[in-house]
Amino acid sequence: MDDRADLLARGRRRRWPCGATLFGEGDRSTSVVLVLSGRAKVFSLTEQGGEVLLAIRGPGALLGEMSALDGAPRSASVAALEPLDTIVVPVRSFLDFLLDRPDAAVCIVRLIVSRLRDSDRKRVEFGTYDALGRVALRLAEMAERFGQSGEHGEHGVRITLPLTQDELAAWTASSRESVTKALRTLRRHGVIETSRRSVAVLDVDGLRARAR
Repeated sequence: MDDRADLLARGRRRRWPCGATLFGEGDRSTSVVLVLSGRAKVFSLTEQGGEVLLAIRGPGALLGEMSALDGAPRSASVAALEPLDTIVVPVRSFLDFLLDRPDAAVCIVRLIVSRLRDSDRKRVEFGTYDALGRVALRLAEMAERFGQSGEHGEHGVRITLPLTQDELAAWTASSRESVTKALRTLRRHGVIETSRRSVAVLDVDGLRARAR
């Protein structure tokens, strides 16, 4: 049995409807979740009740591994952006899996390091780029991770991620008005087209260039 199959065998299947909360910030860790299909958002709430979007996770993502490893409360909340099909693995079974599968344990360490590097990069972006640049970078990231090539005569890469402008604003540390203005500017320069809950990226390189 390979590592992935072994991990799946230690958990149970669970489906979550759109909008469901998988974890709450500050909760004690009882399980980790492996996403089979669908996408979820990782976020934190401010003292004022606002939402700070930290990441989007899709199929193949492992959720909740950090608090499972260090025993500390959840550092962020996770909610379903669309219906999710998952495998839920109890913490004890997950830790036993890592002890039994040292190569898999190394992969988990690399995953955590990669996420920390991504967080560091985004902190630099927040201090370096204006709202237009941050929106352009996030759209380019979504196009590369979640985009679908155009069909039926469509051009570019279409992002169908069900993300509102408020959520995009939270992800880019911008106001909703700044995001609206940035999208209008990107449309005017011909690098994106927008429709309801969908963005077509016509020029990924041009999108990244807008951040410079």
